[in-house]
Amino acid sequence: MVDVFVNKEEKILREKGAENKELEKKEQELYEGNLNLESLLNNPKRHDFWGHTHNPLSSFSFIPDSVKFINEDPEEKVLLLLRKHAITNLSWIFVSFLMIILPFFAQVFIPSGFLTHEFQLIIFLIWYLIILAFSLEKFLSWFFHVNIITDERIIEVDFVNLFYREITDANIDQIQDVTVEMGGAIDTFFRFGNVVIQTAAEIPKITFESVPNPDKVARILRELRIQEEKEKLEGRVR
Repeated sequence: MVDVFVNKEEKILREKGAENKELEKKEQELYEGNLNLESLLNNPKRHDFWGHTHNPLSSFSFIPDSVKFINEDPEEKVLLLLRKHAITNLSWIFVSFLMIILPFFAQVFIPSGFLTHEFQLIIFLIWYLIILAFSLEKFLSWFFHVNIITDERIIEVDFVNLFYREITDANIDQIQDVTVEMGGAIDTFFRFGNVVIQTAAEIPKITFESVPNPDKVARILRELRIQEEKEKLEGRVR
């Protein structure tokens, strides 16, 4: 049928479907190691790719917006921002919950009148401040402990506490081997695991711990390494 008999909404849906198929094709090529990452980063529709999100609490962010870090090169482009999978927070959340309800059970075993109401109030306030500090420290440790993959290097930011952090990095051409470690039913079901990166840098091994989609992370790292080798052979300097 001639296009003139097709209404505008149908044409828009067809065009949108074609665009989605093209995006899916490029994503498949990326994860299979057949796509040039430089063209991907410069793609105006890159924000429509799977994994791109505006959620600041995301554990897997593909081509994230407005990510800045120390010693960043002006021309350096961030490809992946990773954190530990959100489910890894369940352990400390459960502990915090137990700590919250503990005083209510403690009252059953403490004789009535053993402590004055004022002293009980002070103890409760101190106890819940401890819980708040514990929970905040665990959350900040998860949120600021990030792994970053750029088109030039890999970076691990180990957030120890508010006053101390360790930053480890290695250039892409220093990557020697990438291994994915997934063990256990929980890791497999929620699709997270460790990505172990052997490097020729000062730190011989960098581990991205409990990150989502570790197989895709590994494929991207391998593709970056291949492209870095191609650039060296062609005499191009980043």
